Amino acid sequence: MIKKLLATFLTASLILGVCGCANSSGQEQSGGNTSSTDTVVEADPSEPVTLRMAWWGSQTRHDITVAAIELYEEQNPNVTIEYEFYDFDSYFTKLKTLVASDQVWDIFQLGGNFPEYIDKIYYMNEFIDNGTIDVSDIPESYLKITQDTAGNQIGLSNGLNTYGIAYDVDMFKEAGVPLPTDNWTWDDYKNAALKISEATGHYGSSGLASSEFIAGCSTFIGQQGKVGEYSFFNLDLTGMGFDDAQMLTPYIQMRADLINAGASPDAGAEMEITNIENDFLVTGEAALTWVAVNQFPTIYDICKEEGRNLALATIPRVSANGPAGSVIQSSQMLCVSQDSAYKAEAAKFIAWFQTSVECNQILNGERGIPVADSVRAALEENLTEGQQIMYDYVTLVGTFETPEKVNVLSPDGQDEVVDNYRNYIQQVVSGDITAAEAAEKTYADAEELFK
Repeated sequence: MIKKLLATFLTASLILGVCGCANSSGQEQSGGNTSSTDTVVEADPSEPVTLRMAWWGSQTRHDITVAAIELYEEQNPNVTIEYEFYDFDSYFTKLKTLVASDQVWDIFQLGGNFPEYIDKIYYMNEFIDNGTIDVSDIPESYLKITQDTAGNQIGLSNGLNTYGIAYDVDMFKEAGVPLPTDNWTWDDYKNAALKISEATGHYGSSGLASSEFIAGCSTFIGQQGKVGEYSFFNLDLTGMGFDDAQMLTPYIQMRADLINAGASPDAGAEMEITNIENDFLVTGEAALTWVAVNQFPTIYDICKEEGRNLALATIPRVSANGPAGSVIQSSQMLCVSQDSAYKAEAAKFIAWFQTSVECNQILNGERGIPVADSVRAALEENLTEGQQIMYDYVTLVGTFETPEKVNVLSPDGQDEVVDNYRNYIQQVVSGDITAAEAAEKTYADAEELFK
């Protein structure tokens, strides 16, 4: 069963200051768990409650999340939260085993791949209706970015987010390469990476790893033609959103050329990148990297301590006057598990995590710009340099023209398409296939999902 979520993006005038998006669809989401069919037993506040929670992320995220949990336990003495944290791949490996054994953590973090786990998510509708979760401080548009097409509240967003290119300003200047503009192109990106690599002996561009598909398929295809004319999958998720597989070829060739020139790490070197904190940009071995912008303040601070100056550029475009390919979305969300014995308690924690100013002064926007008005206002009073850059960047992206509707996820089976795509690029690097053949193979793999 293909499950989908469509996001209708607000006009630039509405999202200029606090960028966000909303869902729109008349179709009902299958799967999941509605509050009308289950009875949630409220925990006795005098009785001890143990909740299990897990997430993925950097060491910084781990440290601040643990500190937030400890604050919650201090304020709620009857609640103990047993937590686990992982890198991205390990998190979902573990989650799959828990799904199979009906032991998913009470509180768990998900992103755009939530349909794969929809049967393990307990919708929050009843907790919002009965006041367990107070959403009066969260704009409706920000609630909708974590709703399904039937309006069920899947979770609460951890923050507003989008993608960008983080780069080392001084490395660009050392190589005599112009700094990126707001409408620079993939050709500009390639030329900058090649020139910087030649001039400095470092990588011009770090690896893209799991983001290679997002950049080269989801984004690159959407940047061609008019705004909203093409998408990798169509809006109904019943087939492809473009007809010519060769639209993929230029990006594949560009990435292979950079790797073969030593201007970007090969597959072996890329495996050394286990999280954003040891990305080659952060270690000083690359001039730029693709980044989810909620990660930017962390790497900005790391580099600043070393006397290095990072900046944030927009995603390169296919053509300078073409679609930006950038949208505002939810970074991740926290969900209540269907397997939880304390669903209401889990919902209370999630509500506190997203709306408590005191909690978010610890979290400090690391997962993205907060969705609660009071939290966002409080944090804006004391933004670090890196956070201010992130806020300004999200504001900028909010001004770009975007399609009225976009897919924020893809059909079941996408993971294999993503893995194959990355392998095809490496086969182009090794000369086993051409970029045109890699494009045809990628298109065929994706099209197969609908047969």
